[in-house]
Amino acid sequence: MQPTKHAFRFAFGPYNYRLMWVGLALLAAGFITMMFGDKANYGEDFVGITLGPLLLLAGFAVEFAAIMVRDKSLEPAPVAPITASGLTTDAAPAANVPTTPAPAAPAYKRL
Repeated sequence: MQPTKHAFRFAFGPYNYRLMWVGLALLAAGFITMMFGDKANYGEDFVGITLGPLLLLAGFAVEFAAIMVRDKSLEPAPVAPITASGLTTDAAPAANVPTTPAPAAPAYKRL
């Protein structure tokens, strides 16, 4: 039996990184709107009390989605299974391909 080779790949794909940047932009916009709301009311208006926290909630939701969503480009391509003769199952069988015999039964008896 041959050891399986696993290709090294990252958990995040390009789609996940794009979502993370969008989430970070929403978070920054939320903090900025809470910090620099209307100067006359010291941030105690619609922008500072309502819009800023809504942008923060949306930013955290997008960040959560960026972590949890699986990128479709990272899915491995399907591989045809290999038979004992070394040929894939969809290939035509060769005429003179030697096959390996089945393993013999163990020589010991179980008590």
